[in-house]
Amino acid sequence: MNFISEALESQSENTRTKKDQQSLETKFQLYTDKTEEGCQILFNQLETLDKCSFNASLPLVMIVHGWSESIQFSRSNVHLIGYSLGAHVSGFAGSYISGTTKIGRITGLDPAGPLFEGMSPTDRLSPDDANFVDAIHTFTKQHMGLSVGIKQPVAHFDFYPNGGTFQPGCHIMHVYNHIAQYGITGITQTVKCAHERSVHLFIDSLLHNDKQSTAYWCNDINTFDKGMCLSCRKNRCNTLGYNIREERLPKSRRLFLKTRARMPFKVYHYQFKIHFINEIQGKQIEPTFSISLTGTKEDAKNLPITVLEGINGNKTYSFLITLDTDIGELIMIKFKWEGTAVWENIWDTVQTIIPWRKGTRRPGLIVKTIRVKAGETQQKMTFCSQSIENVHLYPAQEKTFVRCEDRFRRQEK
Repeated sequence: MNFISEALESQSENTRTKKDQQSLETKFQLYTDKTEEGCQILFNQLETLDKCSFNASLPLVMIVHGWSESIQFSRSNVHLIGYSLGAHVSGFAGSYISGTTKIGRITGLDPAGPLFEGMSPTDRLSPDDANFVDAIHTFTKQHMGLSVGIKQPVAHFDFYPNGGTFQPGCHIMHVYNHIAQYGITGITQTVKCAHERSVHLFIDSLLHNDKQSTAYWCNDINTFDKGMCLSCRKNRCNTLGYNIREERLPKSRRLFLKTRARMPFKVYHYQFKIHFINEIQGKQIEPTFSISLTGTKEDAKNLPITVLEGINGNKTYSFLITLDTDIGELIMIKFKWEGTAVWENIWDTVQTIIPWRKGTRRPGLIVKTIRVKAGETQQKMTFCSQSIENVHLYPAQEKTFVRCEDRFRRQEK
């Protein structure tokens, strides 16, 4: 495979749009799997192609750097990879190629936001610039109305890891870790950490073929955080990075996923739907739970779950849980109400308001079933309380749930 790195040395005001790009000074460096150092290709000097051992029969990948940093050839084999400003430069290049055949693919790695957010498709990276366009958005957090990375969709598939606004491990609190690793330049590393995460995510897709990250089509990150978008039906999910399934769509599709703070970035997504019955009539409670999972390969213990909207009445709540490791097929769940002395006092207060007779059961939460969907395998499972006679849950209590037949789903059918 041929890799060409294109470094922009200068930029004029007119490079903001696709209409005027006459003042660029560009260098092309050719890299192949047989050479460790790049070989410079000079513009309009075709003999340098032979000098650099350019192989026109191989696919061509062009990497275009951001702010800092003519061939007898099949256009469909060309893949432009642009980071930051380079993402839009790649779009400009794709749109200016004349003829009926477009270049094969453009990948935008956190395309730049300033001067491009809200612009028309002709003045930024857009799906029309290649046969297939994908983009990874990692730093769209706005400050004073601007964000480093563009927030709006610009591709056929737009990926928003962790919502796209910010990335795990990039918070200012990690500046000391970065200084320890990089020295004083660690401060700069912290600032650009989330922006560059798009690059590392793409590299990760090349280095870890066995850990490809799956992303899911969803309207927004809040809905995704409830685990309600883990469907792969009708092409609703796709693979982030180099191995994406290329599919042209009439409208940009926004996909979301969670990641780890470092390579390999892949996590495993699960939706947990838990049906609660609050026996304390008219009183909403806001407990915190933890969940422990037993799989055929590994276990995952003490994963926190918080019900943000509180529990009231008879209702099913949906949660997103992510795991760093593949635990295999889920076979058992332990569900615990993380009770404290404060909760016990609340329960004592409730007893004075809603007294129950001595020897009778006090009111609590009823948890009958837990339904689980694994995003990566698309497997659906139902878990029932191990003790059929005792389905009530109180503060500081833990209940065990095992695989069972989904009686409710059977009744629906």
